[in-house]
Order: sequence, then C-alpha cells, then structure tokens
Amino acid sequence: MTPEDLLPDELLERIRGRAAGYDQDNAFFHEDLRELAEAGYLRLFVQASDGGAGLGLEAAAQCQRRLATAAPATALAVNMHLVWTGVAHVLAARGDHSLAFVLKEAAQGEIFAFGNSEAGNDSVLFDSRTVATPDPDGSYSFTGTKIFTSLSPAWTRLGIFGKDAAARDGAGELIHGFISRETPGHRTLDDWDTLGMRASQSATTVLDDVTVPPDRIFRKLPVGPNADPLIFAIFACFESLLAAVYTGVGERALAVGVETVKRRTSFKNGGRSYAQDPDIRWKVADAAMAMDNLYPQLRSVTADVDALADHGAQWFPKLVGLKVNATETARRVVDLAIRVSGGSSYFRGSELERLYRDVLAGMFHPSDDESAHNTVANAWLGPLEN
Repeated sequence: MTPEDLLPDELLERIRGRAAGYDQDNAFFHEDLRELAEAGYLRLFVQASDGGAGLGLEAAAQCQRRLATAAPATALAVNMHLVWTGVAHVLAARGDHSLAFVLKEAAQGEIFAFGNSEAGNDSVLFDSRTVATPDPDGSYSFTGTKIFTSLSPAWTRLGIFGKDAAARDGAGELIHGFISRETPGHRTLDDWDTLGMRASQSATTVLDDVTVPPDRIFRKLPVGPNADPLIFAIFACFESLLAAVYTGVGERALAVGVETVKRRTSFKNGGRSYAQDPDIRWKVADAAMAMDNLYPQLRSVTADVDALADHGAQWFPKLVGLKVNATETARRVVDLAIRVSGGSSYFRGSELERLYRDVLAGMFHPSDDESAHNTVANAWLGPLEN
C-alpha cells in the first residue's frame, strides 16, 4: 500500500481543514484520530494477515511525512503510537517477539503512547528518575513524573520505565512495562499550553505507585548505554518517524511559500509577480535545495533499518544525524518561506505562522543538537579522555 492509499487526498484535506481550529482552541485532534483509525492508519506496522497495512519503517515514514504536510501536531502525536508498533515490528524482524502483543493489540484498536521522557533526565533511555519498586509477585510499582506524553487524552496503553536502584548489587536496573488506561494510580495534568504542536496534547503524566503486572514487564536493562535490541529499535523508530514529521513540515512550508510568491505582486515593478524577483527566487531555490538533500537521507536510513543493514557503531550517528538534519532543515525552510511570503504570514491564523510555531518543537525532541553531535563525534573520534 502507498501513502496515498492510506491517506487519500480527501482525508488529507479534511485533516488539513481542522488543523487551525485545533491549534486555536488548544484542543486534541479527536476527529482526526477517529478518521485515521477507521482508515487503518494506526495499523501501519500490523501484518496484513491481521488486518494491517504490513508496512516497514521506510513506507511508514513516508506516510507520516504526508500526514505532517496537513497537520504537524496530529502527525507528531500519532508518531508515538507508531513508535511502539514500529519497535515491535523492528524487533520481530530481528527474531525478537517480546512485543508481539503490541502489534496484536494495535490490530484490535488499542492506542499506544510513549511515557518515557522525564524533566531533568538528560540520560533519556539510559537512566530514570522514576522509582520502580519490585513486588513479591514479580510486578513492579512505579512512582514518578513523565513529561511530553503525546496522545494523553486518548491512549489506552502507555509504555513507561523506571529504575530499581537496589537491583544488580546496587548498580540499578531499568524496568520497562506497559500500563492500561484503567490501571489505578496515574493521572494526567492539564498543563499543555504551548507555543506550537498544540493539538498533540502532550501533557504531563504523574505515576503514583502504579502497578505493572509481571506479564506487562517486557525488559530489564542495566543502567547506562547498552546494546540491547530494544534500545536500537526505539532509537530507529523514534528518530526516523520524528524526522519524517519535520520533513513534512518543511515540504508544506515550501509549497505554501511558492503559492504565496506567485500571488504576491510588486507595486514598484509594475504589478509583476514576486516570482520574477531575483532575490525572492534565490530564497525559494535555497529552500528547495535544502529539502532535496533531506528526502534521500530519510529514505536511505529507514530503508537500511528495514533491510537489517549492519552499520555497526555508525548506526546511532546515522539516526540522530537524520533527526537533527530534518528538524533544523525544516526550521530553515519555514523561515525562508515566511521571508518570501511577506507580512501576511506574521498574522495569527496564517498557515505559515502556525508552521513557524510548530517547527520549533523539533529542537526539544531527543536527541537534541548537543547530544547528537556528541554521539557522532564519539563514533568518529572516540570518547573524550578523562
């Protein structure tokens, strides 16, 4: 199936038509989510035999790129569901079926969300401020606060992790599991009032002695970087799908900028279109060339994940490099589109004004600019000496 099959033009235009209203009202994209679910979009990674699209990461990324051209916040939030289903797919392709239940439940209509981010935790997946306390029956009780929980009004399954500090002789162990919406002890704060990506409703989730039963604990990992396939799968899906969303933002900004330039006329040049202005043409060309560099990088990295390519120590530099390049390129292209579109783009309610606010969120997603450069430098030059 192609992105056009899963996101036909009519559906895409309906989603585009609602985006400004969601942003204005700081409202969750309930209608978008309902239509996407009905279209089978939440089952991109589910096998065709189970009613899904049976896509790999490359095709799913192209779908997300297309969705983001219509509604970046909707695409960003849907990303979190697709990250978990994508992780299950990537692991299964490598012979690890520990998250097979994720794909099975996604096929049944469950909506997954990502509850890993924590304020002040710059170790991201390699440590946690959330306390995971083991119980005698093999379950764990989690207490902590998770930020940027996209899909907060709609998820039915939330992936979380925390640290059992006493495990491994005091070295600590990171415990990964899933809770259901009905699980007691969690609450969502009404604190999502942001500059952009407002419809994602990525509110804070508070865990207060939330119990995860043994059959929902799917990984126990040492604190610190490690080579477990789960870590690769999360990075591969998270970074690639984020890159796809911001590629879509840049693509749309360029298209809107071009349309606006063709409409604008210059009084001093006798009413001729700004498309005939050499300075404006240079900026449009600059934006187009930047985007042309990004498209093949997105396809290449995601295709290599699907092909089980062995990049060894260069895998993580490739993934974080893609994410940073996509978010920074999109930000530059949106800026250029605004510059060529004139003062109308400065007014609230214009699409470029919204894209300008939405694209800024890219700098806050992991891996951030500093972390990504450190990852790449370590891969090429080795770690800093003590």
